[in-house]
Amino acid sequence: MYLKVRLALMNFLEYAVWGAYLTSMGRYLGNIGLGSDIGWFYSMQGIVSIFMPALMGIIADRWVQAQRLLGLCHLIAGLFMIFAALYGLSFGIDSDFSILFILYSFSVAFYMPTLALSNSVAYNALTQAGLDTVKDFPPIRVFGTIGFICSMWLVDLMGFQANQNQFVVSGILGVILFLYTFTLPSCPVAASGEKKSVVDALGLKAFTLFKRKDMAIFFIFSMLLGVSLQITNGFANPFISSFAALPEFSDTFGVQHANILISLSQISETCCILLIPFFMKRYGIKNVMLIAMFAWVLRFGLFGLGNPGSGVWMFILSMLVYGVAFDFFNISGSLYVDKSTDPSIRSSAQGLFMLMTNGIGATIGTLGAQAVINAYTMSEQVGDDFYTVGDWQTCWFIFAGYALLIGLVFAVVFRPKKEHVKY
Repeated sequence: MYLKVRLALMNFLEYAVWGAYLTSMGRYLGNIGLGSDIGWFYSMQGIVSIFMPALMGIIADRWVQAQRLLGLCHLIAGLFMIFAALYGLSFGIDSDFSILFILYSFSVAFYMPTLALSNSVAYNALTQAGLDTVKDFPPIRVFGTIGFICSMWLVDLMGFQANQNQFVVSGILGVILFLYTFTLPSCPVAASGEKKSVVDALGLKAFTLFKRKDMAIFFIFSMLLGVSLQITNGFANPFISSFAALPEFSDTFGVQHANILISLSQISETCCILLIPFFMKRYGIKNVMLIAMFAWVLRFGLFGLGNPGSGVWMFILSMLVYGVAFDFFNISGSLYVDKSTDPSIRSSAQGLFMLMTNGIGATIGTLGAQAVINAYTMSEQVGDDFYTVGDWQTCWFIFAGYALLIGLVFAVVFRPKKEHVKY
């Protein structure tokens, strides 16, 4: 039990680091005049996810214990995040995009690999203790989402959503986790005969799966749906906060506490995880992924129709739908990969799935969404703050239309072979 508590705290801090800025950074960037560049900041998470986790995985396999590397990555990421905050504090609305972006990019480049490293540390510790990772890890991982939510609330209640202090919170939490990793169980470096090759670590063997028509279609649509994954993380807060420019909405709870409202998405996410085994067994991978795709249609469409006043119920429903949209796609897709690939390339196939969704798909999505938003909105100063205002409704309807189109085509084209999948 003591080990589980230690690992739960590790997961709590791991995701609290991310939650401090992931949903509110767009609001801060807009407030310092960089609203038209929000997509670049969020796309960097996808770009570094293409190669940094694999690179750090090789280092952990061959030379540095995983818990030590986890701590080192958090220390570097935390320091760069604090440097970014200090730069933002010093220059405010005169902040130069390139300098802030470089500082942020170095931070996120070292943070993203820790998502996989923290899992490796937990799996190793549970295995060494003779515990069942399948049974015992999910309750531990839930504390990661709790940490994410608590961090969001902290930034919101402290009034940091629109300023650089959210980066300070993230950086401090990262340094705390660096110190905490010295208390975690050691992860042995792989013996020489067990070292993965660079080809294995980068997941390149999994590309042979494209020879199978069903898997090729699955991965292509994973990328196309991955386009939707980061859009609301980057733009939901600036969108909801933009209602402050309208007197009838400026004092509503949603405008004043956008992060708390958005946190309903993460709460929904934790609940929907429990529904996946039932839906997978009853309806199969195709129908579950279709549910996810049409949930994205609702997610975006409700944003377009709602407002923080009388229409706040639409925002709330959109947050609740997010759990279905995100989990039913990510987790069911991961399970499909696990069940329909040969064990010899299963890890590589999971890496390919992440590459297509959170790497290529999410990067294209954030940059594409930024282009759409730039076309229909503009920055407007209200008092001392800047808001991204304009025809947000059209933007959300465009995103909803895209998700609907992908869902309809997927329904016609994707036909998984039942002999490959047993649930």
